[in-house]
Amino acid sequence: MKIERFEDLEVWKLARDLYKYAFQISSLEPFNSDFRFRDQIRASSGSVSDNIAEGFERGGNKELLQFLYIAKGSCGETRNQSYRAFDSNYIDQKTLDTLLEKTITLSQQISNFIKYLKLLVSREKNFSNT
Repeated sequence: MKIERFEDLEVWKLARDLYKYAFQISSLEPFNSDFRFRDQIRASSGSVSDNIAEGFERGGNKELLQFLYIAKGSCGETRNQSYRAFDSNYIDQKTLDTLLEKTITLSQQISNFIKYLKLLVSREKNFSNT
């Protein structure tokens, strides 16, 4: 399958799902009343898909790689905030486990995509040197 739009990327779909889940849980009380923290987890989880989309739209593998690293960092930030939400009694163990599963899976998928793109960039570089 040829990837023509960022919406075709599996990592973007997983990132979108993470944001929707983070938004949903942060809309519930008592999480919803902690405005700063609520906004923080929404921003970090949304940043994952935002950076994947922005990197893709820049039109080059090197640029996409740069933004994938940023997206991976935002995913880690969201995972850490998940622990903070649990420690603050904003979410229960089951919700924490779901968030951890989503962030760990997404981080691994981003890493795999990074490895794939690095291989492509390396081949492009080797091809252009011949």
